[in-house]
Amino acid sequence: MEAPALARCVGDVERFLQRDWARAPFLCEARRESGFDDLASLDDLDRMISSLGLRASSLRMVQDGKTLPVSAYTTPAGPKSRTTDRPVDAASVYSRFEEGATIVLESLHRYWRPLTDFCRELELALGHRLQVNAYITPPGSQGFDVHRDTHDVFVMQVSGTKHWVVYDREDDGRVLIDRDLRRGEALYIPTGFPHAASAGSSASAHLTVGILTHDSMDVVREVIKLAEEEPVFAERLPAGSTTDAGAMRETVVASLDELRAWLDKVDVDELTQRVARKVMSSAQPVVRGQLRQLELVEGINASTELVRRPGAVCVLFPGDTSLKILLVDRELQMPLAAEGAIQEVAGRDRLQASDLHPFLEPDGALVLVRRLVREGLLEVVVEG
Repeated sequence: MEAPALARCVGDVERFLQRDWARAPFLCEARRESGFDDLASLDDLDRMISSLGLRASSLRMVQDGKTLPVSAYTTPAGPKSRTTDRPVDAASVYSRFEEGATIVLESLHRYWRPLTDFCRELELALGHRLQVNAYITPPGSQGFDVHRDTHDVFVMQVSGTKHWVVYDREDDGRVLIDRDLRRGEALYIPTGFPHAASAGSSASAHLTVGILTHDSMDVVREVIKLAEEEPVFAERLPAGSTTDAGAMRETVVASLDELRAWLDKVDVDELTQRVARKVMSSAQPVVRGQLRQLELVEGINASTELVRRPGAVCVLFPGDTSLKILLVDRELQMPLAAEGAIQEVAGRDRLQASDLHPFLEPDGALVLVRRLVREGLLEVVVEG
């Protein structure tokens, strides 16, 4: 399995997925001298605080296990503004930091391009949604007490060192990991494993990639939504059944029988599409440079070089009369006759409209690739 982003966090990807994923904490030692500077260096984090005009919704501060009030590091906004709209005051942030408070930069994947690209690659490798926070901790300080996260995390040490202690999920008196995480090293902690961290004699900065996993309940929730559309499940309970235990039990048994019979008739293909749509729509679309691409659309010809947009996803669901195509945040419907051409597009990283001539007439191939550029699946190769 080729997954460079995941390999940076775990080393041997196949070994990690078979042995550690969702099962056990794992520490990956440094793999390159530059560490994670290409994703977000300490200077980059400093620039975010001082120069990006962050609001309180993007930064918080923690000291002695408690979150500081927003007023401690922001300036007042307008009289009708929400607390989260208050502008971050960099000078106050640095003062609180010197006093021992940890700086937490939230959701960096939304606005810091290297992390946006890294997270999309990691999302494609794992099949789950991600978020990234950065933690900058003063020397000798501890941001949070021992706690359990409700999702898996990768901890990526950017600068300095931080001492991590990770305990067994079933026996929180048993220590599994107790060591410093050095620059360029990564630590994986699955859901529910108690852990705590503290900085050493110098400031520490690390990225925490939160893995917001999908599970079987995503399927169950979509089944419930389908069931809510069925008239048989909208029938009111029989009169008197709510005050008679025997009658209530009969009602429950009858309802379960109806549910089992209905489940046997559920359209699995429709349910699959609903689950795929729900799971994929949670990902952030990556359509950087789209204004330039829209300028180029009408100039596309049969020999124009096109590539799949990095991080783009294309899932096909052929029906009896039409073809549904899921593109992360949207769904396209096309004639079933376009299926061969779309499968060709989905299976290639680079192509020209002429590559689709075995499936479509030349004019039809141009119409298709131009639309897919507009939808963000393909992009025109821009030289230089």
